[in-house]
Amino acid sequence: MPDHPTKPAVRIFIDADACPVRDETYRVAHRYGVHTFVVANQLLGVPASALIERVVVSEGMDEADNWIAEHVHAHDIVISSDIPLAARCVAKGACVLDAKGRILDENAIGMALAVRNLMDDLRSTGVITQGGRSYSKNDRSSFLSALDTAVVKARKHALNPLNNRLRMPPSGL
Repeated sequence: MPDHPTKPAVRIFIDADACPVRDETYRVAHRYGVHTFVVANQLLGVPASALIERVVVSEGMDEADNWIAEHVHAHDIVISSDIPLAARCVAKGACVLDAKGRILDENAIGMALAVRNLMDDLRSTGVITQGGRSYSKNDRSSFLSALDTAVVKARKHALNPLNNRLRMPPSGL
């Protein structure tokens, strides 16, 4: 679905293998007419829509992440809880949302990487053995709100050639 040359397309990329908000993302993408790539290393069911493109990558560590990082551009939106992938996408000017609606932008990615590394270290030493809390209705609601806002802002920023990066305000989450 090509956009007018003066209106750059905003796209959504879903790191889909373990994503709990695919259906919500499809609804928002449909509402705004945003092309969405569902990237996974297995065949996942997706709605029949010209806006939704399924990308199946070969099995292997970080293959989906690598595909997303290679294809994402400034003003695109990435749905992922993978912090290293988020850092790669933010470096290219994309907006990254995790499944709880947390915005991982250039202001938040450094801290997110530090916390991720600390938690990995604590888990590897046995200090922390349990995962985080379960996914809630409030998380889903926060995600929907953040994605809606991200699409509107991405479109606005994509239209302004002076903005080479999508800058999102802190989510406060």
